[in-house]
Amino acid sequence: MTETEPIPISLCRRILQHFGMTAQPPRTLETLQHLVASYTRALPWESASRILRRARREKASACAILGADFWESHFAHGTGGTCYESNYAFFGLLRRLGYEGYLTINDMGAAIGCHSAIVVLFDGRKYLVDVGFPLYTIIAINANKETKAECPIMNYKLSPQGGNRYQLRRESHPRVHSFLLRDEPVADADYRAISIHDYRHDGGQFLNEVVIHKVVDDQLWRFHSDVRPFCTQQFVDGERRDQALGDDPAAELAEKFGIARAVVAEAMGVLGLLHGGRATL
Repeated sequence: MTETEPIPISLCRRILQHFGMTAQPPRTLETLQHLVASYTRALPWESASRILRRARREKASACAILGADFWESHFAHGTGGTCYESNYAFFGLLRRLGYEGYLTINDMGAAIGCHSAIVVLFDGRKYLVDVGFPLYTIIAINANKETKAECPIMNYKLSPQGGNRYQLRRESHPRVHSFLLRDEPVADADYRAISIHDYRHDGGQFLNEVVIHKVVDDQLWRFHSDVRPFCTQQFVDGERRDQALGDDPAAELAEKFGIARAVVAEAMGVLGLLHGGRATL
């Protein structure tokens, strides 16, 4: 199986500085947890940039941004991405920092093979890492018993189902079942092909809705364009609190989530949600 390449050393240094880390950290589980926490506070999970790429480019093969291109897009526009590109970029960072592991493709309910995640190998044990859901901490994988992980944002349980399958659940969340981990390595070339395939007009995920998640001031915030009137949603102890947006939602979303206003506005415009920069309700 062809392994995923580490990102360049110079880019790694830039990312670590972006995360507030002045030197390359030791390869420990504590560092891994810190990297996950830093990622979810610095980069949004968002679909706006993928909507733009699909709208601007004729072929799906030209849409996916993997590895260094993903990070450069973030530095230029404050963007992030959805699971395939986010996890690929983060895994490239982990590889540069000396972590070993592999990428996986997983299931969500009846949707088979729709979600990626990372399995990290450390001191003879496996850990589930997923900035593309995102999962706000790491959690141990144990084939013989349920494991638990807690963090300020959310608590998790990972239960073995047999046959290298594990059900991830979230506590204090309306949708308890997150996804079914299929603990099977996916070759780099196959993963890239799946990422490109996800930009098909007839079946690509999150091409018809602007969704943004990010941890802001240690609280989970979300925007979903299907919720009307437009609002940001804050989650405190599992309870959702809505805050209405004004006449220029793109500007407010840009300020809240740190994404360039032009990216948000154009994505909403592609979906017919804005007219002349204002919301179309």
